[in-house]
Amino acid sequence: MIPDFVYNPPDVPLDILYQDDQIIVVNKPAGLLSVPGKLAGRSDCLVSRLQAELWDTLLVHRLDCDTSGVMIFARTKQAQGFLGQEFEKRRAKKTYVARVWGQLTPDEGHIDLPLCTDWPNRPRQMVDFDNGRPAQTDWQVIARDATTTRVRLFPLTGRSHQLRVHMLAQGCPILGDPIYAKGEALAFPRLMLHAETLSLHHPTSGEMVSFTAPCAF
Repeated sequence: MIPDFVYNPPDVPLDILYQDDQIIVVNKPAGLLSVPGKLAGRSDCLVSRLQAELWDTLLVHRLDCDTSGVMIFARTKQAQGFLGQEFEKRRAKKTYVARVWGQLTPDEGHIDLPLCTDWPNRPRQMVDFDNGRPAQTDWQVIARDATTTRVRLFPLTGRSHQLRVHMLAQGCPILGDPIYAKGEALAFPRLMLHAETLSLHHPTSGEMVSFTAPCAF
């Protein structure tokens, strides 16, 4: 979080997209932490809200506080381990929708820029060819207007703030980003980044399943 971050989580009901005896799939709202924060006043989060309704909820992965969209949780230790491997081995496939400042060109492309933590300015991440870890993102433009571009993003790796820094590196920061956007690009009510789809193998059947959360912006 940025140093002056004020946590004001949205008071909205859980949006459960799917559940069975092994997994729970949820549409996380923007502004809600995935897990409890370290500082006082940041205990309210998606996993604790879920556990209040479904006691056996187990964390598998995270989304940034400001990002909305599809998250999957496990309901057994076995499912948690299986799903964890889906992400670690990059078998899980995700797509995001973003609105970015400026005209992202061409209409599709591939970004291969290594990332690492900008330690003096944490939690910022930065491109670093000497110390960064590999990070790749594909993009495909959906629509344009006079000042912004709507784009679908396909992360091929899962680095912290990857999509946000990769878009910034193209000169097109994601709208409303409290860490990386400036000026007019910052003047939006939320970070315009949404985890639209998640596809992975089901821990029981082994079959590929896909979940979608409609984008609200």
